[in-house]
Amino acid sequence: MYLLYLDDSGSVGNATDRHVILAGLAVHERRVHWLSKEMDALAKKYWPDSNNIEFRGTDIRGGKKHWRGLAKAQRVEAYSDALRILARSAPDGVRLFGVAVHKASCAPSAEKPSPEDPMEYAFEQCLSRFDYFLTRLHRKNDTQRGLIILDKSSYETSLQGLARDFAIDGHRWGNLHNVAEVPLFVDSKATRMIQFADLIAHALRLYFEIGDDTYFDIIKDRFDHVGGQVHGLMHRRPVSESCACFYCRQRPI
Repeated sequence: MYLLYLDDSGSVGNATDRHVILAGLAVHERRVHWLSKEMDALAKKYWPDSNNIEFRGTDIRGGKKHWRGLAKAQRVEAYSDALRILARSAPDGVRLFGVAVHKASCAPSAEKPSPEDPMEYAFEQCLSRFDYFLTRLHRKNDTQRGLIILDKSSYETSLQGLARDFAIDGHRWGNLHNVAEVPLFVDSKATRMIQFADLIAHALRLYFEIGDDTYFDIIKDRFDHVGGQVHGLMHRRPVSESCACFYCRQRPI
């Protein structure tokens, strides 16, 4: 089984956020323990006497909570080293997924008079792309089921409902075939995998919001891809806006 851990970054209701991000990692069940141990070891590098250090992108970058005691250079190193754990992991056990939705692209238009919810759109994209990844494995005689695990959020009720609808009626691009259950919502302190998802989502937010590729460049080649085509990353933007990001250079509107 593959477990897709997702976290969001950016707020639908905050006018200063141009993008809403939903991103994370799909991990084979046998890899979860080992990735967790690697992050535990990294935490021990900075806090040898603590077992409860949580890796959160906004805290690390802003020097908040327990990260306040570290110099900026150390915090950048810690964030980068955590992402390098994913960058060097075996691709057959770890794949990244991420969707950045420019909120203006979900505004009402003549073609679509009702506004879309950017987070629900991002979830639909992540779910369908994860399912496509599992379908590719099935075609190679490696049949795997999938389970989605998210950080606790205000979207818990709506995303669970969406997942049920997708399982019954399909999504706008087809039907789900490989997802075993509705999403589970967990506390990020309880699992290192959600903390990895948070770091990925925050790295994407920095990249798409302000063009800061410090952390994105470490992981950009780990988003699900096949035959030179990236499937695990998506940027939705207004048709009227040009973009030269990593995704749009390969998949222009």
